[in-house]
Amino acid sequence: MGAMAFVGVVTKVGVMNKTATVTVPRLVIHKRTGKRLERSTKILTHDENNELRIEDTVLIRHTRPISARKRFILEKILKSPIGEAAAITAAQTNPPLPPAVLSPS
Repeated sequence: MGAMAFVGVVTKVGVMNKTATVTVPRLVIHKRTGKRLERSTKILTHDENNELRIEDTVLIRHTRPISARKRFILEKILKSPIGEAAAITAAQTNPPLPPAVLSPS
């Protein structure tokens, strides 16, 4: 069986060195009403390079114990609002060239 992996959102970062808190949501069915409820778990995650920011969507994977409460490591950053904002700003400051300028004539 492979290691556990979860997708979650970074909710707390910068308080502890190389550590971020990731909130992982899950759906639970209520026994009596049958409605779906969203529950969440807060997991301490090891971030070796301190590269995580709040609201990043990340993939974390279970590993050996790193500290008393840290059992997950950062596998990959799936989506980062800061990275998207930088890409939008770069696109606005450097608009694409018209086709006539790109092709030599």
